[in-house]
Amino acid sequence: MRDPYTILGVSKGASAAEIKSAYRKLAKKLHPDANKHDAKAASRFSELNAAYEIVGDDDKRKAFDNGEIDAEGKPRFRGFEGAHPGGGFGQNGGGFEGFTFGGDGFQRRGGGGAGPGAGGFEDLLRGMFGGRASPGGGARGYTNQFEPEDFGSAGGGGGQDIGVTLTITLPEAAKGSSARVSLPTGKEVEVKIPAGIATGQQIRLKGQGYPGPLGRAGDVIITISVAPHPVFKIDGDDLRIDLPITLYEALLGGKVRVPTLDGAVELAIPPETNSGRTFRLKGKGVPVKGGKGSSLGAGDLFATVRVVLPDKPSDELKALAKKLRDDRPYDPRKDLG
Repeated sequence: MRDPYTILGVSKGASAAEIKSAYRKLAKKLHPDANKHDAKAASRFSELNAAYEIVGDDDKRKAFDNGEIDAEGKPRFRGFEGAHPGGGFGQNGGGFEGFTFGGDGFQRRGGGGAGPGAGGFEDLLRGMFGGRASPGGGARGYTNQFEPEDFGSAGGGGGQDIGVTLTITLPEAAKGSSARVSLPTGKEVEVKIPAGIATGQQIRLKGQGYPGPLGRAGDVIITISVAPHPVFKIDGDDLRIDLPITLYEALLGGKVRVPTLDGAVELAIPPETNSGRTFRLKGKGVPVKGGKGSSLGAGDLFATVRVVLPDKPSDELKALAKKLRDDRPYDPRKDLG
């Protein structure tokens, strides 16, 4: 993948706010829904989300800037900085620091000196190829602690699992889709994404992992990450949206179009609607799946009204506002104390 800063069109010294602003502008411009006749729109939008996942996260951004991970969030192996007696690697007392890449992308793995039984080179291998889930481990059950059977000892013969992260769009997560995923083995696999999947949920591909000494392969465990959407905010099975309306729509009422995952619908705004009022559109949220893919309906869409003034208010509107201020003053903050 290209340099994430280049994709977002920002400099390496850009602030977090500048990066977020650049992402939002490009997301609206490149979103597949706005480029339905462009066959490459989905890939460009996916590339944008992957770039924001790196530089939009403080820890991943630091790791990328320090050369610890690449533009895809995978760890860079930079060789041994020095070998010391006792089997340890590193500069201070034989310790070393590396990264594992699993269901949560990269994870820092720091170490002190390698003492008896530490097996410095074996630890390095384990750090390079990831580990299994274990009680009390890291996020979503993954950890950088390993058991002997990960390497096929004790006659197990089992292979090793591979953990990867797949970033998808909100419409892909809601409606389901398919995607090709590149594995660390160099192989590409086709993944069917079920409708209603959420960030943190996993898809297991049996027998696609690293083979063990007796030929039996481990699994590929794909952790889903749903990219931020330029319009909707995900709230469990519900979606939320800020709905801009005009001053006259707020005062007089009217029908406005509200975007949903299934296309725009009309919402009736009652007269004298205040900014901040929230309307619920039932069943317009994220689909909810039950066992064996059965549908349990969908969440709701909550639209919160935001009254927006025109870009350049006319002199007539300003005069009307002054007259209202002088003739019919009111204090909306009287209950604040």
